[in-house]
Formats: sequence, C-alpha cells, structure tokens
Amino acid sequence: MNNTADLIILGSGSTAFAAALRAASYGARVTMFEKSVLGGTCINWGCIPSKTVIHAALFRHEAGLGARLGVLPGDMTGAVDYDLLSAHRDRVVRKLRQERYLDVMQDVPGMELIKGAAHFVDSRTVETVERRYRCDRFLVAVGGDPRIPDIPGIGGSGYLTSRSALLMKKLPSSLIIIGGGVIAVEMGQMLHRLGCEITILEHGPRLLPSTEPEPAEALQQALVEEGLIIVPNASVCAVEGRGDSCIVTANVNGVRIIYQAERLLLAVGTEPATRNIGLEKAGVVLDSRGFVSTDQFMRTSAPGIWAAGDVTGGMMIATVGAKEATVAVDDMFDQGCGCLMDHLSAPMAIFTDPEVGSVGHSEDSARRAGYDVAVNILPVSAIPKAHVIGSRHGVIKMIADRASGRLLGVHLACHRGADLINEASLALHLKATVDDLAGTMHVYPSIGEGLKLCAQGFDSDISKLSCCAEPRPPHKS
Repeated sequence: MNNTADLIILGSGSTAFAAALRAASYGARVTMFEKSVLGGTCINWGCIPSKTVIHAALFRHEAGLGARLGVLPGDMTGAVDYDLLSAHRDRVVRKLRQERYLDVMQDVPGMELIKGAAHFVDSRTVETVERRYRCDRFLVAVGGDPRIPDIPGIGGSGYLTSRSALLMKKLPSSLIIIGGGVIAVEMGQMLHRLGCEITILEHGPRLLPSTEPEPAEALQQALVEEGLIIVPNASVCAVEGRGDSCIVTANVNGVRIIYQAERLLLAVGTEPATRNIGLEKAGVVLDSRGFVSTDQFMRTSAPGIWAAGDVTGGMMIATVGAKEATVAVDDMFDQGCGCLMDHLSAPMAIFTDPEVGSVGHSEDSARRAGYDVAVNILPVSAIPKAHVIGSRHGVIKMIADRASGRLLGVHLACHRGADLINEASLALHLKATVDDLAGTMHVYPSIGEGLKLCAQGFDSDISKLSCCAEPRPPHKS
C-alpha cells in the first residue's frame, strides 16, 4: 500500500495537469495515473492537432480567394500532399507535448506519473494491476470518449471518430458526417477545404443546436455557400459498409433517402470515460448520462473526491476543465477560500470560418434568470473591416439587462471571433454595461469594432453614423 501522495489524480490531460500544477504550488505531492498518452485529448487528438490542420486548410481556401482577386496566379486548388500535412501536424503535437507536459513534469518537484489504469476500491483507495494507493484527496479527470450511437450496421461501417479522423493516412474523396455539433462543423469545413466532399446529417432543424440561433444560422449559411451539403431533420436509420464506400439511410422530413460516400464520421457527442474505474465503490453519484455530478466547488457526492473536466459533462473545453481543476484544488488545500466555478463567465469558441464565440447568458437563460432582456443583433456586414477582408458572413448578438444596461451575454459568428469573444468575456467579468462598450475606442478598421457598433445599436441607428462617431453621451449612473 502506497500512502505518499497528498493528491491522486485519475487522468493526465489538460484538466489533470492544471490540477497537479496548482496542487504543487501548495507544496503537495501529486500522483497522476494515465492509461494512454500523457496530455490527454486536447494535446493528442483534439484542440492542437485539429486546429493545426484547420489552419493549414485555411491556406488552401484563401489561395483560391487570392486567385479570384488577381493576386495569385492560376488555379490554386490542386491536390493536397496529405503525408506532408500529417507530418506537420504530428510535429506540432510532439513539440507541445514535450514542452507543455514532459518538460514541465521534470521541473516541478513532487509530481509523479504512473502509466496504467487505476480504479477505486473504496473512497480512499485506488488499485492498479500491481499495487494499491491510498490517499485522502482524489480528483477524477479521466475525460470523455467519442459517443458511438446504436445504429443498425454501424459496427461494420468502418466509421471514423473525431480521434481517428485526425489520424487518417489519406484524405477521402467524400465523407458523410452524422451529427451537427462542434466536431461536425469544424472537421467538415476543414476536410472540405482540403478537397473532400462533405455531407452533414443533423437530427435537428439546424447545426449547432446548443448555440444561439443567429450565429449558428449565419455559420450554416456560410458553409452551404462554401459547398458543404447540410441536411437538417435527418434521422439516420441504418449504415452499411459496401466495398470502398459507406451507405447511410436516413429519414429526412418523412422521406427515406440514401447517401453514399467513401468514409463515415460520427460526431454525435461525448460520453464520460467513467466505465470500469470503480466510482460506484467510492460512492460517487453519476447523472442520468453517466457524467460525474459535482457542486460549484467541483466536489462529488463522496467526501474527499472531486471531479473536473469533460467527465463532469459541462462545457467540454480545455480552459474550462483547467479552471474547474483549479477550483477543486483550491477547495482541497484552502477550504473556505470561497473559490467557486462560474461557468457563465467562461468564453468558448468554434474554430470554423467564420469563427463562432459565446460567453454569458443566452437570450433564453437570461429570461429564465429573471432579467428583463434587451437584445441587439448586428450583421457583420455592418462592420467596415468585414468589407476590407471580404469576410461579411456572420452576426454579433448582445444580451443586456434592460433596467441597468449591464451586459449579460455575447454570441457571435465572425472573422477572428475566437479572439473577439475574449474582449466580451472581459466586459462581462468587469460587469460592464452596454454604454461602457458603446463609449470605448476601437482601432478602425477592425473586426473588434463590431462590439462597439453592436453596443451602440441598442439606442442608435448605426447606419447613420460616420467613422468612429459616438451617437450620444453615455447614460449617467
């Protein structure tokens, strides 16, 4: 029996690593267990490799735009050297895994990584093949896995997931994607820009069902104009692998339609990686979907056990997982600090083109919270810089409290939206009002000016404003 750790963490991804570093700052000795590869999903199969290829695909797309504007010669849409692109992706992953994980572990005393799966024997003990480890504090940060839907024929279809799609040895000529969430739109546009014909089958009426409708619909329009085939209201009935292709039968608005492509990608969400880790023996309660239930301190139902990251089923993004881990560790080693997890202030982004960003309340959630809601929606085409760069798709949506003018939420789809949403997040964090944003100075021309214009639009017709003008003095509080 080993009793040397002050904290045992199941997992070694970005959430687990953030927790380990935070605990080390308290002088704690930390042991992490990892059954796969150090760094977890984000560095190995998620954020880093996908965004690397998305950025590379953008080069090919913009080369075509440049050719049409006369600044690049000829047809710039030739064949992709996928071997070279894959090698670049792998180099980026290896470099960041080495610098951000392996090197850091060597420099931080008291951190230990044990390769292999660990499972709970009871609420104070985990076990591996070789031995047992006892501790008073545990963090469950095992993440999640791509969900595989129960569709007739799925087992013999040779389907891809978000992980295996990034490890393909060659680019397929055509691809059907089942699902219309973040993975579907990011990878669908990316692969389309690399030369793959894409068909997205979404069960609901539109893409990105959990995103505010205006930015989601703006992105959907952009994808359709780019050439992706989007099929809403598609209920998949069966899948069949047939030779070098995949056949998908779907019921679309009451009509049975057959789709055929070289490969199939499943993008229907994430399930928690909680199977076979003994949470029931530790007394940890799971929700109806199998995710670990936590409170605002990231405590589970079992004293001494916390959970963070994708395994809790919340906002499945690396920065949120890291913040949840920090909150959990602060609660472990500085009880009474009052450190709570505030998911409402966490910004998120979808790395399509235009990029989608979101922070704070949605229009519906603000009303459910009791606010008298005021909303303004600015088309990106109203931003001068959008015309300069030729990226006019998208909207910026602001939600505010009508009485005080306090900003409650920002949701957008626009060029560089993943950067722009950080400014909106800061505004929410500082409890800024619409007038505060309307009175700021922004670089002209810039896409960031869209936040100011949207704020001004609550009270003014921005089409009647000249460059950089302010419509009226701000309200006096």
